[in-house]
Amino acid sequence: MIRNYLKIAFRNLFKNKSYSAINIGGLAVGMAVAMLIGIWIDDEASANQHHKNYTTLYQVKMNQTFDGRRGTQDAIPFPLGDELRAKYPDFKAVAMYERSDNKRSLIVGNQKFLKHGIYIGEDAIDMFSLNILNGDKKPLKEPYSIVLTDETAHTLFGNQDPIGKVVKIDNSVDLKVTAVIAKQPTNATLQFEYLLPWQLQEARYDWVREHAKTDWRNNDWGVFAQLKEGIDPAQTNAKIKDVVLAHQNTDPNAKSLVKPEIFLHPMAKWRLYSDFEEGKNTGGFIKYVRLFGIFGLFILVIACINFMNLSTARSEKRAKEVGVRKAVGSGREQLIGQFLSESILIALLALVLALGIVLVSLPYFNTLTVKTMHIQFDSPIFWVVTLAFTLFTGLLAGSYPAIYLSSFNPVRILKGGIHVGKSASLPRKILVVVQFTFSVVLMIGTIIIYQQIQHGKNRPLGFTKQGLISVNSSKDLLDHFEALRAELLATGAVASICKTNSPPTQWWSSNGGWDWKGSTPEDKSVIFTTIATSYDYTKTMGIKLKQGRDFSRDFTTDSTGVILNEAAVKRMGLKHPVGELVKWAGKTWTVVGVIPDIVLEWSPYRSVAPMTIIFAKDWVNFIDMRINPNMSPSVAIQKIKPIFDKYNPAYPFDYTFSDTEYAKKFYYEELVGNLSAIVSLLAIFISCLGLFGLASFMAEQRTKEIGIRKVLGASVTSVWGLLSKDFIQLVLISCLVASPIAWYAMNQWLESYTYKINIGAGVFLMVLATALVITLLTVSYQAIKAGSLNPVKSLKSE
Repeated sequence: MIRNYLKIAFRNLFKNKSYSAINIGGLAVGMAVAMLIGIWIDDEASANQHHKNYTTLYQVKMNQTFDGRRGTQDAIPFPLGDELRAKYPDFKAVAMYERSDNKRSLIVGNQKFLKHGIYIGEDAIDMFSLNILNGDKKPLKEPYSIVLTDETAHTLFGNQDPIGKVVKIDNSVDLKVTAVIAKQPTNATLQFEYLLPWQLQEARYDWVREHAKTDWRNNDWGVFAQLKEGIDPAQTNAKIKDVVLAHQNTDPNAKSLVKPEIFLHPMAKWRLYSDFEEGKNTGGFIKYVRLFGIFGLFILVIACINFMNLSTARSEKRAKEVGVRKAVGSGREQLIGQFLSESILIALLALVLALGIVLVSLPYFNTLTVKTMHIQFDSPIFWVVTLAFTLFTGLLAGSYPAIYLSSFNPVRILKGGIHVGKSASLPRKILVVVQFTFSVVLMIGTIIIYQQIQHGKNRPLGFTKQGLISVNSSKDLLDHFEALRAELLATGAVASICKTNSPPTQWWSSNGGWDWKGSTPEDKSVIFTTIATSYDYTKTMGIKLKQGRDFSRDFTTDSTGVILNEAAVKRMGLKHPVGELVKWAGKTWTVVGVIPDIVLEWSPYRSVAPMTIIFAKDWVNFIDMRINPNMSPSVAIQKIKPIFDKYNPAYPFDYTFSDTEYAKKFYYEELVGNLSAIVSLLAIFISCLGLFGLASFMAEQRTKEIGIRKVLGASVTSVWGLLSKDFIQLVLISCLVASPIAWYAMNQWLESYTYKINIGAGVFLMVLATALVITLLTVSYQAIKAGSLNPVKSLKSE
């Protein structure tokens, strides 16, 4: 029976080669897109699952109340790690870590490299089940040691064995390589190129030993923790909730206003559920995973509808086959089995083509998503899921044609073929409306996402990002900053230079405890973004002052000067801010200037926070420079590099352009926009195949009607208008159905943005016009072909 089904299926495929190719091609494209999105979703959902202790690992987070609002952070006080380890038996292991993306200089011989590494507690090796390829199994127990990833080890030492060799860090400390570990997968949260022992911080920095170890109010570090098996994290949360608060409230004169409350955030939620609002976990990257999942489902459904329409469009060609088979005793179940087996066969052929498409497009898809995904051909799970997915697709695509074709009455068929009324085409029209509705929703969504991205990119920043570059600072640069500054300005390549505590497009510090005229004790919980700099910050950043002035070498009192942004002036309620006195950190500061609200937030769509710019010569990490606008960047860099090499010989000259760094803030929005654009184009393409199939069906059903009209004098144009009219109606219905759906969905999407567009009617009108043009272009071929047919051939059987 099955052999007979397959034989008939192959005969039909080869008999109608063009329709078979369209059927298989349409399904293959839909399946390929769904598979690519499925691979991406699997990569996201499986993040961190390579860790053996995945179910018992947690990150310690802390809620604090700032200005009446509850905020969540992973920055915690230095002493918390030792406190959890010593006093709470629920924990199997605790590892403090450094929350920094800074790169450090690693020197081996005459070679120097900038690499990203972190200080981390020695328990982290076992906690994260890091794969030690070579060296000590407890490699972080000695303070003057370093652990390299295999990639970093090869960069530093080539094919030599690195164990026991010396690496100089920051041109100041010699460290012995104690182990080489495997590089983490790209979807792992914990990323690094080397690891440093946590205790090395205490050995290197006096301020860590003397202040940080006992400071419960300075939140600048992170904690990973592993619970013992069988421990309920909810119970542990209840035990540790007030640990920080208790230590902050030991001083009766300095009661905590921020009410810190710590809790454990499970590793299973690190990647996809990292967003918090008012202290509650509200989701995160999972919204993109769900969105892409919907994209994949949409494109697959559109492809299946296309298959259904093309199959039913050829129904009359197989009507007599159905009639004969029923006449000789075939039951409807057998016919349904026959047609479903054909659709499954087509789905299997489409699978082969889809796998080829995925293999060819995966490198581009990896580039688009910044991943290194691949098809796991050696995984049994992959083949089980793939074949189940193919079977589902075949059954879904073939269900309606199988039920429809098997329902034909054999007597009516064999007496004169099938004669269907208007109602018979209704299901196919509904399918086309559904298909085009999906496509129109995707088109509208793509345009709105693009508009939102452009809205963010065109947002006034309050500073000029073009021509602004940043260099990670070092002790050598800071010790010789004035000489460095003088030589850079003398080259003519640099128009202005300053030093700050964060790169130009970000802020790395925020502080409460500010006191101003008319403030209340509760106002000390207001958090102000803090930029530390010395001279020429506004000039270098290209900021136009609203009031007052920048810090000046002509005023010795500027060592206690502060510049506010407009949001800070508004929050403090200062009517005439310049000259006002404010207090912070035990000092009185004088407001010397006011700047506009410059956009340094991690998301360019967030509102700007109150900001204080304080004068500080030493609290700096970056050197910012504005390139001479009359000189090309490449020429300017050539002039700048030798000077940095002179004053910073232990570091390779590494710089970033601010406009490039700012553009990275749009990564997720652009990823969604690019994927939705690709899916929209493919959805329209497959939908057009569906329209082509329905146009073919309608032309086939109305062959004699068209012949009579032509005999009576109808032109090709009138026949074209006759057939196109129905499709225009279908597209109009699709747009009417899709518009409110798209409007609601995109409004929900925009709700997560503070700085956002308003959806206008122009988007819907543009998509409507585009859909109509695409429809007319698609239908015209079949309509003109039918209108050009010789009526003698159409009517000769009569």
